[in-house]
Amino acid sequence: MSAADAAVLALHYQNDVLHPEGKIRVGLDADGGVRQRLLRGAAALLDSARGQGLPIVHVRIAFRPDYADLLPNCAIFRNVASIGAVAEGQWGSDFYEGLQPLAGSTREFVVKHTRISAFYGTPLEETLRVLGARRLVVAGVATHSVVEGTVRHAADIGFHVMVAEDACASADPAVHDASLASMRLIAQTGSVAQAVRWATAPH
Repeated sequence: MSAADAAVLALHYQNDVLHPEGKIRVGLDADGGVRQRLLRGAAALLDSARGQGLPIVHVRIAFRPDYADLLPNCAIFRNVASIGAVAEGQWGSDFYEGLQPLAGSTREFVVKHTRISAFYGTPLEETLRVLGARRLVVAGVATHSVVEGTVRHAADIGFHVMVAEDACASADPAVHDASLASMRLIAQTGSVAQAVRWATAPH
């Protein structure tokens, strides 16, 4: 493997998740330390990836405004519908300013999903295979849901994965830490700086 075989997955950096006026915000206080750390980490990850020429796949969750494409089998999905979050075409489902895809870039891609794993029912795997990716740096919100679900799916289909811890968050820091501990059975974890070094190092 070489440094050219890595890609970054940026999960759910969207207004309803990160903005102080968002409908989800996973419990992140508008001016809380966890949210500020996350925003710094996410920005650093995207900036570093761009500086190193790594492809980035931005994954957003969005449902029809009538939520007809939402499966109500899980509490997390039922809550999304009940609060009217991440509806397609609305501000809340848009990318958070400063963490959005770079306009005009041929190295950045957007995938929309409607489940826990970013792979389920999406062209994500096909996109990564076209890019020649075998290693993935994964980050996003929340750690214990879309991040962990996507990491486990990625491991199952053969990707080597590293989670950028400081570009992830959960409402409860203890849940964030527990999720990272669980993922270490199938992936590496570390800081944004460590993850970018791992992604750009020859293997």
